[in-house]
Amino acid sequence: MTPPRILTIAGSDSGGGAGIQADLKTIAAHRCYGMSVIVALTAQNTRGVTAIHDAPADFVAAQLDAVLSDIGCDAAKTGMLSRPDIIVTVARELAVYAVPNLVVDPVMVSKSGHKLLQDDAVAALKSLLIPMARLITPNAQEAGVLLGRDVRTLADAEAAARDLAALGPRAVLVKGGHLDDADEVVDVLWEPVGGLRLSRAPRLDARHTHGTGCTLSAAIASNLGRGLSLPAAVDAAREWLRGAIAHAWPIGGGIGPVNHLWQFPGGD
Repeated sequence: MTPPRILTIAGSDSGGGAGIQADLKTIAAHRCYGMSVIVALTAQNTRGVTAIHDAPADFVAAQLDAVLSDIGCDAAKTGMLSRPDIIVTVARELAVYAVPNLVVDPVMVSKSGHKLLQDDAVAALKSLLIPMARLITPNAQEAGVLLGRDVRTLADAEAAARDLAALGPRAVLVKGGHLDDADEVVDVLWEPVGGLRLSRAPRLDARHTHGTGCTLSAAIASNLGRGLSLPAAVDAAREWLRGAIAHAWPIGGGIGPVNHLWQFPGGD
C-alpha cells in the first residue's frame, strides 16, 4: 500500500539536526514517504550557522514542479524561506497544485540566534503563505514578529493565537517553549470551531533541543497526511517530540539535535 506522501520545503542543515534533514528523519519515523524541496543551503553545526546560500527562485519552482507533477503529496510543510521571491514562488506552486494540509513553520531565527528570515520577507509570509495554511506553528518570538509586539506570557500567547488567526490560516499553534514559565510548557492551539485549547506538559531538563520546531511541524504534517484530525495530529506530534528530546544524543559541542530514531530498536 502506498504510504502517505509528505513534502518538506525548507533549508538544508549540514549538521543534520534541523531543516530538511530533521524533516525527512521525522517523516520516515512516522512511516510516511518523504520528499524535499531545498530552498537554501546552510553551513551549520550544533554551535551555530556560519553561512547561507539561497537557491534561485526558478530552481525552487523546478523542484516543486518535478515533485508535485509526478508524485503529488498528502501534506506539506514549509520551514526556512528567507527571501520574498522564494515565498512568492512557493505560494504560487502550492496553489497551482492545490496542495492539501499545509503546515507553515515561520522559521525566523536559528537556535543559536542566527537570523534566517529577511525583514522584507515577513510581509510576503503574512500575505501569501500563511493564508494558505492548514496550521501555522510559530514559537513565542516568531508570533511576536508576525504581530509586531512581545509575546512572553501565556496570556500573550492566547491573544497572539487569536490575532494570528485573523491572517487567514485555518488553525494556529503558538508553541510555549519560549514563554516565561520555568516549570511547564503550554502550547496554545486555536481553531475556529473549538476556539482556544491549551496543552500542558512538564518542562524537560534537556539541553539538546536543536531542530525541535522543524521536527514538530514535520510530525504534525505527517500525522495530517495519515488522516488524523488536527487536534489528534498535534497531540501525537507533541508526545513524539517529547520522546525525541528525552532520548537526545549529546552530539557536537553546542546544542545537540533531538533523537528522531528514539522509537526504533537501538535508537536510544
